[in-house]
Amino acid sequence: MRILICEDSVLLREGLVRLLEHSGHEVSGAFADTAGVAEAVEQDRPDLCILDVRMPPTFTDEGIRLALDLRARHPQLPVLVLSQYVEERYASELISGQGGAFGYLLKDRVADVAEFVEAVGRIAGGATVLDPEVVAQLLTRRGKDARMDRLTARERTVLAVLAEGRSNQAIAAQLFLSEASVEKHITAIFQKLELDQDESGNRRVLAAIAHIQSAGAAAAPDAQQAPQTRQTGFTS
Repeated sequence: MRILICEDSVLLREGLVRLLEHSGHEVSGAFADTAGVAEAVEQDRPDLCILDVRMPPTFTDEGIRLALDLRARHPQLPVLVLSQYVEERYASELISGQGGAFGYLLKDRVADVAEFVEAVGRIAGGATVLDPEVVAQLLTRRGKDARMDRLTARERTVLAVLAEGRSNQAIAAQLFLSEASVEKHITAIFQKLELDQDESGNRRVLAAIAHIQSAGAAAAPDAQQAPQTRQTGFTS
C-alpha cells in the first residue's frame, strides 16, 4: 500500500515513515506542512493519506481543511486524521463531510504499533475507524438530540465499539456478550435513533454519528482548556 503522510512533528513523521515501511508499506511522500500535498495526491494517487489536524503556519485548522478538500476531490481516497486530543468541532465536520473510508485517531494510538497498523489496514480497506474517546465525546453531547437519551448504557457502549469498525463477532468478544445479544443491541440502537439499517456496519455508524451531529453544530473547543488525559490502553 502507498501512503502519503502530512505531519509537522519531525519525530512523529519519521516514526510513521519507519513504522509503515517496516510493516511492508511504501511511503510515497512525507510532508511537514500542507503545501504541495494536494498536488502530490493528484499526481501520485496514494492508497491512503495520513494527516495531522493542526499544521503550520497557524496550527489551527490547516490539516482539517486539507482533509475535507481531499475527501471532496477524491471520494474514494481513504483518509486518516491524527489529533493530539479530541476536537469535537473538527471531528464533526470530517464525519459529516463528503468522502469514503475515514479514520480519526488520537496520536497516542500510534504508540500501540499493532493496533495502529491494524487500523491503517482497515481504513485502507474501506472501514470507518474512530478513536473510542472521539466517539464517547460526540455521543455525550446530549443536548443536541433527545433521541440519544433513549439509548441504554450498554447500547452506548456497543455503539462506541461498533464505531471503531469492529465486526459483531469482535464486539461480542470485547464486551463479553453473545453475538445474538450484540445484534439485538445494534438493532435497538438504530431503531431508537430512527435510522434506517443497512448491511454496512461502518456506514451505519458513520450515519448515526453524522445524524447526531447534524442536530446542531458542535461548539468550538475552548482554546484555554487543557487537553484531557485518557486512562485507557488505546490512547492518544
